[in-house]
Amino acid sequence: MSRKRSVARWGSSFSHTFSVMTNIPRSTILLFGTYLFLLNLFEVRPQIGNTVSGTYIIGATMDMTSRAGKEARVAMEIAVKDFNTKTQKNVTLYTRNSKGKVVRAIQDAINLINTYKVEAILGLQTLEEVLSVGEICSNAQIPTLSLLDSVPQWALDRLPFLVQASPSQVAQMKAFVAIMESCGWNQFTLIYEDINSASIQVIPHLIEAIKESSVQMSNIINLSPLTSSSFLEQLERIKSQQCRVFLVHTSLETGISLFQSAQNMSMMERGYVWITTNLITDLLHTANPSTFLTMEGVVGLGSFFPDRGSWFHDFSTKFQTKFKIEQPEEENMPGIFAVQAYDATWIAALTLSEKNTSGQNFMDAVSSQSFAGISGEVRFINRKPAASHVFHIINVVGKYYRQLGFWSEGLGFSEVVNDRATYNNSLQNLGHIFWPGRPLRTPTGGVVASTVNPLRVGVPVMAMFKKFVEVRYDNRLHKFTYTGYSIELFKETVRRLPYYIPYEFHPFNGTYDSLVEQVYLKNFDAVVGDVSVVSWRYQYAEFTHPYTETGMVMIVPVSPYHGQWLFVKPFTLSMWALTIIVNIYCGFVVWLIERNNSPELQGSALNQTGVLFCLVFTRMFYTNVENVNSNLTRMTTVAWLFAAIIIGQCYTASLTSMLTVRRLIPKVTDCETLKNSNAMVGYDKGSQVGSYLVDVLGFKHENIRSFTSPEEYAHALGNKEIAAVFLAAPYAKLFLSKYCKRFTTAGTTYAEGGFAFAFSKGSPMLPDFTKALLNVSESGTLREIEKRMLGSEHCVDQEAIQDEYERLGLGSFWSLFLLAGGTSTVALAIYVIQNLCQLERSLITIISDARKFCVHRRKRLSRKVSDVESVESPNAQEMT
Repeated sequence: MSRKRSVARWGSSFSHTFSVMTNIPRSTILLFGTYLFLLNLFEVRPQIGNTVSGTYIIGATMDMTSRAGKEARVAMEIAVKDFNTKTQKNVTLYTRNSKGKVVRAIQDAINLINTYKVEAILGLQTLEEVLSVGEICSNAQIPTLSLLDSVPQWALDRLPFLVQASPSQVAQMKAFVAIMESCGWNQFTLIYEDINSASIQVIPHLIEAIKESSVQMSNIINLSPLTSSSFLEQLERIKSQQCRVFLVHTSLETGISLFQSAQNMSMMERGYVWITTNLITDLLHTANPSTFLTMEGVVGLGSFFPDRGSWFHDFSTKFQTKFKIEQPEEENMPGIFAVQAYDATWIAALTLSEKNTSGQNFMDAVSSQSFAGISGEVRFINRKPAASHVFHIINVVGKYYRQLGFWSEGLGFSEVVNDRATYNNSLQNLGHIFWPGRPLRTPTGGVVASTVNPLRVGVPVMAMFKKFVEVRYDNRLHKFTYTGYSIELFKETVRRLPYYIPYEFHPFNGTYDSLVEQVYLKNFDAVVGDVSVVSWRYQYAEFTHPYTETGMVMIVPVSPYHGQWLFVKPFTLSMWALTIIVNIYCGFVVWLIERNNSPELQGSALNQTGVLFCLVFTRMFYTNVENVNSNLTRMTTVAWLFAAIIIGQCYTASLTSMLTVRRLIPKVTDCETLKNSNAMVGYDKGSQVGSYLVDVLGFKHENIRSFTSPEEYAHALGNKEIAAVFLAAPYAKLFLSKYCKRFTTAGTTYAEGGFAFAFSKGSPMLPDFTKALLNVSESGTLREIEKRMLGSEHCVDQEAIQDEYERLGLGSFWSLFLLAGGTSTVALAIYVIQNLCQLERSLITIISDARKFCVHRRKRLSRKVSDVESVESPNAQEMT
């Protein structure tokens, strides 16, 4: 008796420690502890070998009252028979029905080990059975192949003879997230049933899957399988919430009851989305077709196994025949449980018979080899098969369900799974999906406010610029009216939503931070107005895409200014360059023509260069042409002076205009100057700008002052009560439109998020509003609203400001340059031609004179010869 009490105390202590370590309910672990007492009643000795030589004995215990257990038993019997036939071995199978009772599973395991001397045990479809029976088998060194697909790693580490024979299905959570992202849903509610400890193992994997996406889990509902009345309470609670996407992770029986209750509460209608996990989908083929009417529109994720091979078809035929005989009232098609049980039995039989191993040798053989089964190749790593990465997707329509396609991890959605498959990230590529209520479009995944409870929209009363938001009380109608750019934009955005949404505005007289906080306090569902997107406001609400330009600027008064290089501003750079070139060219032509006729244009090269440049810059102002000697010079000078007079007069007029107009510059260029001089600055009352000036820019509290209207700003700046004002960029644009002549922006643009609409955190309407707002912007409607609501502001300042000088360029004077340059070129050409002609005449004269000289000299020489001959002739005669 004392020995039993000692065992009981040890079991209670172990159950408490084990419950804390594994996060499994203690009531469940206490059941596991009962095996300790039974272990002391039955002596379980390690098995050394078979009682009959050449016979291999396998045991199995499972809940044969469930569909999974029934399929598994029939599949195991078929597997043993097929194995014995094909291998000529002698494998015997003993099965036991635990009826879902952990204590009975323990008794069955002890009986199979002690009485039938089994060398391996199969089954164990719940975590409680795995832990209890696995402990017994590990003590007896009997390999245990569990059909549970989610055996925790710590259980495998603790139980050295335990093998998980079914591949893990947790990757289906990634498939679910892929469906969410494909349909544009960002929130869902998880509904699960705590039927056993393994059913909650999927939650951590679900949380891990949504971490890598924008999807959020808005709520978790734990359904009790014993009381259906709790269904109505839970459904009533989630029906009042905005999320309309539900992930159901329950047993088939509980799921059917849940969908019946949901149908009675009108939650299987248009707008709702129901997605089931493999716990329901894998057993849908066993359900009565009439139950599908309550599940119409449900999309299910199920375990995938190939069903095209000859081995599977042979197994399927045998299974249908045998199952129909044993269970004539049930559907006889084999499911994933039958396939996995068949493969697990084949692996156990193959390892025992071909390797002739048992105990630890069995475990070593299983871990080192791969096996071919009807579900494909099976390879164990750390006593687990590779996890499933492919899942099939079904859609319940009417009294049946159809297969939409498949999802493969890392690839996406496809209609088939083979080498010719085409993958895509869009669920819509699998064809039309019949959602609850059979809507024409994909549901939005969220509910909008009903006509009974319209969307409560908060509007700021103390907005500074009434063109953005203005709230007035109509005494005649006894209600508030709401106008302004933000209001009109919100109305247009609502019209662009894919669904109707009623709303009502509510005035709020307080700071903008307090207004946003009202969303967090559930007083408002949304906020519309000139509300800036600021980081710390995200703790209370979430924002749409900004609909105005971002940034904050500093506005200061302006003062007149004239630049020191103002005299060159009338002409453009090209105009100056061409003017100088034409003047030099015309001066050169005049100098070349007149240099032989004017002594002052002659002399050394240096002297002539100075005279040339002096001529270039004085001739345009020297109008006396009487002292020139050539008509070519007069022609050039007239054209040159004509162009110079016109260009000079235009330059004078432009420079005069620039000198008579004030040039305005900011009086202050940066905020550091304001801080160093302790200048007073202003900001709009109730906004976050005051905190920004103190916390970020470093202004003192006593040096900032709040204002409530643009007129107060202008008056304070004009009277030098403040040196500058800091406004959000949209405000600054309106302010400078009204006071366009006396103030300007200065310094850098400071970071600020712009104006946006605020919604409660996690609101399913936020993505739709952001998308609709972008639609308004991209279609040009936003610009039209802005022009209509904000573009009517007129400048009230009297003094004019010329922001940019109009400079004269070549486009206005090219004809004058052509006239002056062309005339000079013609004169130069004529001058060159005249000089060439004169040179030719001189050459002809020189040649003629040379010829005359030669002829004359020849004649004189001839006479002298004649005279000599006449003298010599008489002398000759005398000698004769």
